[in-house]
Amino acid sequence: MVQTEEQGTHQELPTEFDLNDYLSKQKILVETALDKSISIGNPSKIYESMRYSLLAGGKRLRPILCLATCELMGGQLAMAMPTACALEMIHTMSLIHDDLPSMDNDDYRRGKLTNHKVYGDDIAILAGDGLLAYAFEYVAMETKDVPCELVLQVVARLGKTVGAAGLVGGQVLDLESEGKTDITAETLSFIHTHKTGALLEASVVTGAILAGASQEEIARLSLYSQNIGLAFQIVDDILDITATDEQLGKTAGKDLAAQKATYPSLWGLEKSQAKAEELVNEAIAQLDTYGKAADPLRAIAKFIVTRNH
Repeated sequence: MVQTEEQGTHQELPTEFDLNDYLSKQKILVETALDKSISIGNPSKIYESMRYSLLAGGKRLRPILCLATCELMGGQLAMAMPTACALEMIHTMSLIHDDLPSMDNDDYRRGKLTNHKVYGDDIAILAGDGLLAYAFEYVAMETKDVPCELVLQVVARLGKTVGAAGLVGGQVLDLESEGKTDITAETLSFIHTHKTGALLEASVVTGAILAGASQEEIARLSLYSQNIGLAFQIVDDILDITATDEQLGKTAGKDLAAQKATYPSLWGLEKSQAKAEELVNEAIAQLDTYGKAADPLRAIAKFIVTRNH
């Protein structure tokens, strides 16, 4: 509130949404919930391996998107937190497996040694499997104050997202495309819509489902998340060329070395960046009807195209 000496009246100044503050606060909530979600059991090595990667940091973008969408649709954070944790468990599984020698063969993730470099390939595979299975158990057992049919919808959505119709299918086509020079934009879009975009879309949509969103709202939020998902991958492709190992927290230039088809290899850096910005603008347009309540989702969309790590 501001008081002018002449008029003695109070005037409301518009406040800009502070994404950094929002992300840091939400990340603390997510980190706390993740730490509580898995304790050390027997055999201790597998639990230690699962926790090693699950608690290794990162932006926690997927759980935060789930929480933000649930709140936007009128739900409470507590309703969505088990699903938010499950999304991060699934994402962590995909990273553990993606880093394996038989896949992308990377030594570092989020600035730390990858799981298989610490625990061996065998335990890393099992840690990913354990996280994937536990994600579904956690949603089913820990979600409170949500109708059972909505929890079932979330479980089904997560299953489709991670399976052959989603993440797994995208990863297979990604591996098959390595070294090929005739990959089209359509094929590349399919890879990334499934490998990266599907989990981002599930993060938004499951948050909406838990809050009881209508089919019309879910369709609108699906378009938002599909656009930010593809923009996210385009920016990842750009950063693989332009960022350092330290900025990425993993080895830069891996896509080029593996002769992977990327958006910059098809379109060049400038056109790729322009396409990412276009997608984000289309995503933000889906939120017009929600006013300032959608500021977190708008700001996250903008962050996706401006990040440097």
